[in-house]
Amino acid sequence: SPVTLVPVLLGLVVAVALRSLFLALQESFSATASLRIRQYAREQVLNKVAALGPVWMTRQQSGALATQSVEHIEALDGYFARFLPQMRIVLLLPLLIAAVVGWLDYLVAIFLLLSAPLIPLFMALVGMGAERLNKEQFASVARLSAHFVDRVRGMTTLQLFGHTRAAQQDVWYATDQYRRLSMRTLRLAFLSSAVLEFFASVAIAVVAMYVGFGLLGYIDYGPSPSLTLFSGLAVLLLAPEFFQPLRTLSQHYHDRAAALGAAESIVTILNEPDVVPTRFDAPAEPDALIELVDAEVGYGRHSAVLTGVSATIRQADVVVITGESGSGKSSLLALMAGFMAPLRGACRVRQGEQVAWLDQSPCIIQGSLADNLRLAVPDATPAAMQEALENAGLGELLAALPHGLETVVGERGVGLSGGQAQRLTLARVFLSQAPLVLLDEPTASLDSATEKSVIDALLAWSAEGRTLVMATHHPAVMAVATRHWVCRDGQLHEVAP
Repeated sequence: SPVTLVPVLLGLVVAVALRSLFLALQESFSATASLRIRQYAREQVLNKVAALGPVWMTRQQSGALATQSVEHIEALDGYFARFLPQMRIVLLLPLLIAAVVGWLDYLVAIFLLLSAPLIPLFMALVGMGAERLNKEQFASVARLSAHFVDRVRGMTTLQLFGHTRAAQQDVWYATDQYRRLSMRTLRLAFLSSAVLEFFASVAIAVVAMYVGFGLLGYIDYGPSPSLTLFSGLAVLLLAPEFFQPLRTLSQHYHDRAAALGAAESIVTILNEPDVVPTRFDAPAEPDALIELVDAEVGYGRHSAVLTGVSATIRQADVVVITGESGSGKSSLLALMAGFMAPLRGACRVRQGEQVAWLDQSPCIIQGSLADNLRLAVPDATPAAMQEALENAGLGELLAALPHGLETVVGERGVGLSGGQAQRLTLARVFLSQAPLVLLDEPTASLDSATEKSVIDALLAWSAEGRTLVMATHHPAVMAVATRHWVCRDGQLHEVAP
């Protein structure tokens, strides 16, 4: 009667509304938790990269590292936002439905409980290679990113030598390899879902046959003789709901494989040994600025470039380090700067000492000349920046630029010559006013006149009490040294300047 149907219909409406509310809350909480986890993971990766330092960075491919820091961390979203919450639902909801079905017909409940474990078992067998394929896919993305960035950076060289079409073919081939690997991964994911749908459909069909034959009286085993239209219809409606959590889980199964593949590359970065240089230990000599004690310099226990290095640098020293390419000059400077730890022994730098560093490869960001100079001193005044540029030999260039310090340069010094980019980074060193200055080939790419003006500015700095340590091949720089170190045969030798 209508009187008895109204409470049932109201209860159905309330149940549907509560279900929708709980699903919305689950998605909201899962998305928030996933966002926080990804933010934490990205923070850990960036902190680790910063702790590993620029020496480690030079051995990495920037495109691959960017992919690991962005795309691989974003790949964790599906696992934490969808797969992991659904795993909890799969462990709870089917058991609750099975309990209700068991109250109505225990034979159907036993059948559902026996058929449920077969579905994830066959899914696991079919998708056994999904994790491996996802690892290969993420590695392919990293290689493709590095490949593309390398070709873009070398576009000018490729155009000069007429190899742009060959580079285009290389990028196309790498992209096609990634496409093929993505299709293999998707094929395996869809196959896993098809296996679940097949077994779930077969199980629901068996339940429907049981209810139909039971209502017709063809089955008289167990509770089937007492099967009614209500209990049979309820069991038939609950059977798909029993398998629905497993269906949803299968849709997100590839999220798990993708997250595991991405996590491996992330963990590889996090497991890198930290750079812990002993740079704030007080030197034994009171007037020493830097002290090397039986230090071994290199990038691995079996790849040391310098061994048994013992030396002391004092305030106002002008130390020039020479030697053949690969003899360890740059590595020794990186050790003093704190970018790497000695493999053995100690490198001690006076505590609280401010260090200025100039690498062989100029670091120029997209922005104005002032933006690049303020990387050293954020609150630098225009007058101080102009003086630094003049000391670096860029005074004439600055005067010829219509926008002066606000002239925009491109990333990696686009718009400047190699020598001008080198002098711009050298101007940052002059602007820093640091008492300890480490310079790696400071006059590379400079003509003789500009080199003389830069050396004169460096000598004026040294006369103010600053300490200069320079690695160089240029005789003009060697001539101003008060101390001369030579890297030869894996040893550091001091010779007369």
